[in-house]
Amino acid sequence: MIKTVNVSLQFGKRILFENVNIQFDDGNCYGIIGANGAGKSQFLKILSGELQPNKGEVIIPPGKRLAVLKQDHFAYDEYSVMDTVIMGHKRLYEVMKEKDALYMKPDFSDEDGLKAAELEGEFAELDGWEAEANAASLLSHLGIPEAQHSMMMRELEANDKVKVLLAQALFGNPDILLLDEPTNHLDAKSIAWLERFLGDFENTVIVVSHDRHFLNEVCTYVADIDYKKITLYAGNYDFWYESSQLALRQQREANKRSEAKIKELQDFIQRFSANASKSKQATSRKKLLEKIVIEDIKPSSRKYPFIEFKPEREAGNDLLVIEGISKTIDGVKVLDNFSMRLEKGDKVAFVGEENLAKTTLFQILMGEIEPDEGSFKWGVTITPAYFPKDNNRYFDGVELNLVDWLRQYSKEKDETFVRGFLGRMLFTGEESQKMAKVLSGGERVRCMLSRMMLSGANFLLLDEPTNHLDLESITSLNNGLINFPGTLMLISQDHQLVETVANRIVEISPEGVFDKRVDYNTYLEMKGVQ
Repeated sequence: MIKTVNVSLQFGKRILFENVNIQFDDGNCYGIIGANGAGKSQFLKILSGELQPNKGEVIIPPGKRLAVLKQDHFAYDEYSVMDTVIMGHKRLYEVMKEKDALYMKPDFSDEDGLKAAELEGEFAELDGWEAEANAASLLSHLGIPEAQHSMMMRELEANDKVKVLLAQALFGNPDILLLDEPTNHLDAKSIAWLERFLGDFENTVIVVSHDRHFLNEVCTYVADIDYKKITLYAGNYDFWYESSQLALRQQREANKRSEAKIKELQDFIQRFSANASKSKQATSRKKLLEKIVIEDIKPSSRKYPFIEFKPEREAGNDLLVIEGISKTIDGVKVLDNFSMRLEKGDKVAFVGEENLAKTTLFQILMGEIEPDEGSFKWGVTITPAYFPKDNNRYFDGVELNLVDWLRQYSKEKDETFVRGFLGRMLFTGEESQKMAKVLSGGERVRCMLSRMMLSGANFLLLDEPTNHLDLESITSLNNGLINFPGTLMLISQDHQLVETVANRIVEISPEGVFDKRVDYNTYLEMKGVQ
């Protein structure tokens, strides 16, 4: 258990939240949500003690151990992987090292023997004899093979360091677990394991994540940072989102009778409670939802982009044929005789761990690089639009404001027309006069999506389009791709996006190519992930 008492945080004149009084109880997982810049990560830092609030305090009962997912990937470079994980339990690691140092003394005395006996007793109480086995189990589940457990942290790739730091946070059954974006750089199998781990975790979990599927699977409560407050809502992210959207629609329907509004909200609660989740937290979440009263449901102040891809013309029957494409990059063959035929209505998600292979294929199809072997042919009616993973070349050093930047890609040069597409992506007023070269990562992505909407394409290729986006923009993009009437090829790590959009899954791996018309969850079941 951990609670805040009158906690407030502001930077200069900007108040993020004030007078926050929340208690986070054992047995629950709380998802912290809020618009970009609302203060989600800062609130976690306040809970961990890394950041001091302007006012108020955080109370943790004596003897309770708090663990935090560290963000500094270089802090443990001089330690082994195994030691780094065990350091997640600070006292256990101290006892272990102090005990080892005593036994290594050449002049081991009777006094040293008494001290060693004390340490051995504490070591056993802290489950020290199982420490290495437990750490190894965590590492293996997160995709770190046994051969790397004795390596130094500086020898690992950046993505593997992230996994070790996650294992460190999970190690030793902490009483309070704080996780900021824990699914970053994890593959589908590791994420599924983490979801099960947290579903079984009996203590307190507080998490920030942009992964909606993850939030839906693990959260029993959502803590929403909005209106300069932090409010707890029972249920997972989907329940919060759908209920807040329902409340917002009702707020706009001024003429609707109050009795009809109440009935609509009651029906929504009952429906969602009955189908709360298939995860291990389903039972507790269902009980929580059944206790919700109408007054608990409030509209959000969030603004959602409007994303709609409207093809200017319908595609014919010939879309895209890929025949025997091979490509070697830096001496590694990333594509080996790859072939596929796209059919009308296909929404293909490229999944799996071979990220370079997927991106290389998209670059070849868009003419950015040439294949070593093989060919591809677009249908004569096809107009493709491309969202590249790396968009730097579109913005770096570009001396244009956003209106002029987007106008480059528009057949219609009228400023009002162009501003309309920027407005859909929340660039209004002075925002549309920003210089393209100074945009943040999320702003660049929204501009690239505006560019795609302008194109009127009937075939979309998107390489990791949710990177840098907030939950509101991801949700809007998800809806836009569901409603897109054309054909698309998508690379994404976002479980919910892939599951709700794709009707065909392709995985390129060293073992060969998986290509079937199934949804993502079926693919995961076939692969033994779920």
